[in-house]
Amino acid sequence: MHGTSDPDATGPQVIGANGHDLNPLATTLADVDPATIDGDPAIIKLCRDVLSPLVAADGGVMFVVKANAEEVHLHLTGTCAGCPGASQTRDGVIAPAIRTVAAKARVVVTTGPRVPDGAKRI
Repeated sequence: MHGTSDPDATGPQVIGANGHDLNPLATTLADVDPATIDGDPAIIKLCRDVLSPLVAADGGVMFVVKANAEEVHLHLTGTCAGCPGASQTRDGVIAPAIRTVAAKARVVVTTGPRVPDGAKRI
């Protein structure tokens, strides 16, 4: 498990598109309303119910940038920001799962502390 040994830490710094510091751990999955995220409902449900908890189990935070039948673009922050294993996560976990609901979708996974404009936490 990645992360900090400081029990009082709120998590890694995440910078929003407006340059402000966002705390990715300040919002729980229960606070995320998938109806507010534009995209294919089956893809959003898969991300919310399966992929995001897997990413969160390792200290990461998932954002949906785009989610339709042609392209699914996810952005990972938290301990996933800049992680060299992100491509393995994309190829071995995220892309195969996405293809169960969107077989021809191009799957893009970006990482880093700066969240792309319009991305929604899931």
